[in-house]
Amino acid sequence: MIDIRRVVCAVDFSDGSRRALTYAVDLATWYECRLAALYVHPLPLTGMALASLPAAPAVPTPAVLSPAEREELRRQIHGLVPADTARHLPVDVLVNGGDVAGEILAESRPGDLLVIGTHGRSGFERLVLGSVAEKVVRRATRPVLTVPPAAREASQAVPSLFHDIVVGIDGSEASVRALAFALSLAEEADAHLTLLQVVELPRERAEWAGESAEGKAYVARWKESATARLRDLVPQDAHVYCHVHERVETGQPYREILRVAAERRAGLVVIGAHGHGVLERLFVGSTAQHVIRQAGCPVLTVRSPVE
Repeated sequence: MIDIRRVVCAVDFSDGSRRALTYAVDLATWYECRLAALYVHPLPLTGMALASLPAAPAVPTPAVLSPAEREELRRQIHGLVPADTARHLPVDVLVNGGDVAGEILAESRPGDLLVIGTHGRSGFERLVLGSVAEKVVRRATRPVLTVPPAAREASQAVPSLFHDIVVGIDGSEASVRALAFALSLAEEADAHLTLLQVVELPRERAEWAGESAEGKAYVARWKESATARLRDLVPQDAHVYCHVHERVETGQPYREILRVAAERRAGLVVIGAHGHGVLERLFVGSTAQHVIRQAGCPVLTVRSPVE
């Protein structure tokens, strides 16, 4: 089983974070580890920070929380965890102040899994600041599970929810690590695992492959060879504990991942995340960003140990 020592879930009392918390509770129960429910109260922006932003409709400046308000928030967050679960699951409730994404990342430790709900934002925040979930994914060094509004309610045990897993493979170190996570999850859940490699052909090559007999035959041979390479990535004993299927497609990677996940009615998509530190800006427009924004099921993003 994957070494998960603590599940950290960001909570802001929205429907999205409540749904994410149900997954976090089930995962912490499954892995028999601690659960940390984290609420971050954004501090007022400074005059310099405000001056650096484009004009936007005025919004109330959030106040610094008093000790009594912190305690009330802790009580409310505790109330979100089912009582029968709280009796046998160690739960830490954290109430911090500051930059939301920054505080979530600051709470990240080795062995942690971060869980965060996503919700469709529009206008100023999405275009200028980006969503908290996207900031966390592109900067986190720990695995991050994003739970979209369309995800099934976690009313069953996690193994049942993750009955069908799609993992994107692109040959990078991050995707190899993502495969290791996906295999462990699939083995524990006795799930069906689809290894999906997608290659985006140049326009001219795609037309040749789609319109000529020679092109179609070439793509068929290449897919057969690529499928064999995918098969080699899976240890033989993994087939004893889960059902593995290799699949190779051509097209835009994020579109194919979303299509196959919808076709399979997948309970989870696992992908490697690229870009960290000075390269995090490359996350914008990436396969990971598109999949997280549009997936109808939770998405687990995994980085390579060192980037």
